[in-house]
Amino acid sequence: ASATDVLYVPVGSQPTISSADGGRFAVATAVATGIHPVALIRAEDVSVEIRGGGNMTRMVRNFGTVGAFDAMDSLIACEVITPGGNWSSYPAHKHDESVDDGEHRESELEEIYYYEIQDAPDGGPGFGFHQTTSSGESTPIDVLSEVRSGDTVLVPHGWHGPCAAAPGHDMYYLNVMAGPDPVRAWNITDHPEQTWVRGTWADAGIDPRLEGETR
Repeated sequence: ASATDVLYVPVGSQPTISSADGGRFAVATAVATGIHPVALIRAEDVSVEIRGGGNMTRMVRNFGTVGAFDAMDSLIACEVITPGGNWSSYPAHKHDESVDDGEHRESELEEIYYYEIQDAPDGGPGFGFHQTTSSGESTPIDVLSEVRSGDTVLVPHGWHGPCAAAPGHDMYYLNVMAGPDPVRAWNITDHPEQTWVRGTWADAGIDPRLEGETR
């Protein structure tokens, strides 16, 4: 499916959603104090980015990411499409502490993954896997979970990823992030054991299933 239309509404709004012929809607919210104008982002105007390479290629629809849409206080949101058999959110990364030491920056952000997975040709349910592990002794977490359509995974802290799409089952997830930092930013730290994979993407090339998707 293609990107969707997105509507931003400011603090204090009471929007009403209606549709004459049905529809599907996701509502993403975060704590905010600033008042920003209502904004409609049409599907055809959503920036599309290809990340990774080879079987780590995925497509990101940046409708609410930093630099793509900035007229809001803290919310960061995007959609990710991972072709069946590919890995996403890889290398695993974290953004669970506020750091800016002049050489390294990291934002403190909680995150939600909402999943939908392509069905099998016979209509059977698709599946994938999500992993979150601890980034420190004081914040233990260890999750390796099968995910299916409609599943939501909360990432309060820790290294999150990889997310793996089972072969034959394209994976969709909606990412929603927000945190207490005064500046809205998405600064991450790669898992030190996995960051090397970034150096393989150029030689691996883009998965042909996603070629020509950027805009």
